[in-house]
Amino acid sequence: MNTAEALLKETERFVTSTSFLRFSPSSAAAVYNPLIYAAEPYADYIRKFAAGKKRVLFLGMNPGPWGMAQTGVPFGEIGSVKNWLGITGAIGHPEKEHEKRPITGWECRRSEVSGRRLWGLMKERYGTPEVFFKDHFVANYCPLVFMGETGKNITPDKLPKRERNILFEHCDRHLTAVLGILEPEYLIGIGKFAEKQLASVVSQGAAGKSSPVVSSIIHPSPANPRANKDWKGEVTAKLVTLGVWET
Repeated sequence: MNTAEALLKETERFVTSTSFLRFSPSSAAAVYNPLIYAAEPYADYIRKFAAGKKRVLFLGMNPGPWGMAQTGVPFGEIGSVKNWLGITGAIGHPEKEHEKRPITGWECRRSEVSGRRLWGLMKERYGTPEVFFKDHFVANYCPLVFMGETGKNITPDKLPKRERNILFEHCDRHLTAVLGILEPEYLIGIGKFAEKQLASVVSQGAAGKSSPVVSSIIHPSPANPRANKDWKGEVTAKLVTLGVWET
């Protein structure tokens, strides 16, 4: 079994295990899993770009409401996913859809800034997705999107401790499987949260006998003041310093 098919099989297990999780209404008024209703674009992403071992794994936290929540692709800003990655596939709807956060899929008119910045940098540096994904891959730690009653996005780290710990057990197991399949040398969290989770699973032996470099880049979200200055320049400099990229 090749790496792409192994990841898809692991994703099926992950979807099944997380489908049994329950979150209190006070924690989240709605919970979306794009690995279910956007399974086709996600599978297209995996089959196109997860072939073979990867030198570098970039890891985000969880789907953004205008990115992966809409397209099923990590940091899935509509324009980048359609026009640069060339991803296709049918997109449905969550079982319980929040009226203020509808899933419009390919028709979504909002542009996720984080995804636009991330994929924009990769396009600028590598030209084509095929060149970028030859040695790199981008994934998310948690597959779920959480929303409050007003539709406000809730990140997984803000869930109540008990619910968060149970969720993270499932996510850690999945991340461990992903590392075993792709065998990356560099594990780069997109933000400090993802770096912390990577370091945690590696400390528990997820990387086997290898000793990958674990670090992070600043998150490209516009909510991060540093990202609104020179995100591209700062990230490039960090990756060069780490030895991930050459000058």
